[in-house]
Amino acid sequence: MNEVSDERQTLQQAAAVIEAAGSFVAVGHIRPDGDAMGAALALALTGRRAGKTAHVTFGEPFVMPSQFRFLDASPYLPVDEVPVPLDLFIACDTAAESRLGSAAALTKHAGKVLVIDHHISNGGFGDVRYIDSTAAATAEMVYRLIRELGWEITPEVATALYVGLVTDTGRFQYSVTTPAVHRITAELIEAGVQPDVVGRQLYEESPFGYLEVAGRVLGRCRLDAEKSLVWSVMYVDDATDAGVSLEDTDGLIDLIRIAEEAGVACLLKVHDGVTKGSLRSRGAIDVAAIAATFGGGGHHNASGFTFEGGPEAAIEMILGQL
Repeated sequence: MNEVSDERQTLQQAAAVIEAAGSFVAVGHIRPDGDAMGAALALALTGRRAGKTAHVTFGEPFVMPSQFRFLDASPYLPVDEVPVPLDLFIACDTAAESRLGSAAALTKHAGKVLVIDHHISNGGFGDVRYIDSTAAATAEMVYRLIRELGWEITPEVATALYVGLVTDTGRFQYSVTTPAVHRITAELIEAGVQPDVVGRQLYEESPFGYLEVAGRVLGRCRLDAEKSLVWSVMYVDDATDAGVSLEDTDGLIDLIRIAEEAGVACLLKVHDGVTKGSLRSRGAIDVAAIAATFGGGGHHNASGFTFEGGPEAAIEMILGQL
C-alpha cells in the first residue's frame, strides 16, 4: 500500500472512532502551545455541534495563556472535573503519553484512546493512531478529520484551527508551509477567521512586564560562534518580579533566534531546580535529536526538553551534541 493510501486509511479509521463515540475528551500536551490548544478546542467545539458530549482538558497545573484567551474555551474543564467514564480519549499534538501530565489518568476511564499527532518523534501509544509527520500542524490533521466527518466549521472552530496553523508554521514562514496549508487557511478565513485580530492577540499584545523579562533574558544572551549556538536563561524570578506568568514568556525564544549567527537558538527556563529548554534550528541541525538526549522531542527545527539540572550543565550537553 502506498503512502497516500496509508494516510487515507488512518484518517478514515480515526474518523470512524470519533463518529462512534458519544462522549470524548480532547487533550493536548502539558503547557499547550497554539497547536495543541487549537486542535483540542476545534475537536470539542465542532463535536458538540454534532451532538457529542465533548470536553477539553490539559494536565495540571494549567493556566490559560493570555494570548489564547480570545478563543472559545467553553469546552474546557479541569482534569478532575471531566465526567467519566468516557467513550473516547483523544490525545492531540502529544508525542508521548508522559507529555499528557495529570490528564493521562483519564485514559483509564475511556473506552478507547485515539492519538492525533504530527511529531516525527511520536513512538506510538493509544489504541488508534493517526500520525502524520508531514503535516504542518496537528490542527491541519484535525481539519481533515472534521471534513471527513462532515462536521460544521463555525467561525469559532475555524479560529481555533487557524491558531494551530499560524503558530506551528511560524506565521507561515517555516518550510512545512505547503500549498495545502494555504488552501486550508483560505477556507478558514472564508469560514470567519479574522487574521488581523488573531495576529494582534498572538503576536502584538503582551503585558508591559514582558518587556522587563525580555530585557533581562536578552542581556544574558551568549554566542558560541564555533557551534553557531545562541542561548540565554530565564529564571522564574524574572517573571515574578515583572508581574507576568510563565505562560506570558513563551515567545522569548523567537527573540533569541533572530540573531543571524544562530544556527541553533536555545532558551532555558529555570524553576525549582528544573531546567526547561526550548530549541530552534534554521534547518541544518536536527534539534529534535538533541532534545531526545534529554528525554524530550519535537520537530527537526523546533523542540523542547526538561532537564533535572542547571542551565550550565544543559548547555554543556547541547554543545557536546552540536
